Amino acid sequence: MVVKLKQPSALGSLSLTPLIDVVFLLLVFFLVATRFAQEEREMDLALPTASEAMPMTEEPKQVFIDIDENGQFFIDNQPLTVAEIENSLRQVVADNPLHQKVYIRADRNVKYEAVVAIMNVCNLVGATYTTGVMPQEL
Repeated sequence: MVVKLKQPSALGSLSLTPLIDVVFLLLVFFLVATRFAQEEREMDLALPTASEAMPMTEEPKQVFIDIDENGQFFIDNQPLTVAEIENSLRQVVADNPLHQKVYIRADRNVKYEAVVAIMNVCNLVGATYTTGVMPQEL
């Protein structure tokens, strides 16, 4: 006994010509668009320069303020007073006004008044601060 299988008629009537035409047109479009973009980048221009400009992609300098158990403040292992820290932070915030971050690290035996004094200075100069645990990437 011979079994006859029916061939699906949908595949037999499916034409790939319109699909190939669409893919070819897309390919031509992207080739032409890429060429125009490349020509625009290769345009020879004499761009103006600024002597005081700084790159905007530079990462902000991270400031670490350490407080020892006696309440003494340190930036880069240099002992400073609260007024000196305020002047230093004002300069750093002026260099990077939007994203300056200050990390406050204090000894576990320090009076909390010292930490609050540094937080107050950070608020005065407009820097955001973080206390306690340091970020992993540092």
